[in-house]
Amino acid sequence: MGSLSSLLGMVPGLSTQIKNAQVDENALVRVEAIINSMTRSERGNPKILNGSRRKRIARGSGTSVQDVNKLLKQFEE
Repeated sequence: MGSLSSLLGMVPGLSTQIKNAQVDENALVRVEAIINSMTRSERGNPKILNGSRRKRIARGSGTSVQDVNKLLKQFEE
């Protein structure tokens, strides 16, 4: 399909806004791995994520607990 930047460039109205934007595709892969490491109930209600659950998600996704915390903070905002 191509890179994410080229796909975003094909979306009407976004091509002019995204022309010079840099997209980190590796960051998207990490986010996807973290989300896929969560159970369905954790995805539906992130407030139930305590320390041990965050640690399990980090191990399952191959990331750090800090990465999981960053994603949760971004989601809250």
